[in-house]
Amino acid sequence: MGKAVSAIMFCSFCGRESRQVKKLISGHGVYICSDCVAKCAAIIEDRRDRDSPPLRDRKDYSEDELLDEIPRVAATTANVEADLRARVDELRQRGVAWSRIAVALGITRQSAWERFTRE
Repeated sequence: MGKAVSAIMFCSFCGRESRQVKKLISGHGVYICSDCVAKCAAIIEDRRDRDSPPLRDRKDYSEDELLDEIPRVAATTANVEADLRARVDELRQRGVAWSRIAVALGITRQSAWERFTRE
């Protein structure tokens, strides 16, 4: 898996820092905390999680709340990008052509080369 870009990792679902949760599980560039896993299990089992407030629509957030989310979203984006780059690097080390990588990404060969070639 690719290296995390941010030293501080956030749950990609609730936005809490790794220091604020019991456990943080990593995926491909994303993370989920043990609390969010429990909420997911409750949803799958069709149980109501009485301790959590319902999700709010983003239009109901204040500007400060939206601004507070920006660093967490940026960290998640950076981690996903690092993981993607690691995958492309591995494919290139295996001799996979830029054209095949481009098809997988849904972009042109030239765009793939420009985005992932390190100077």
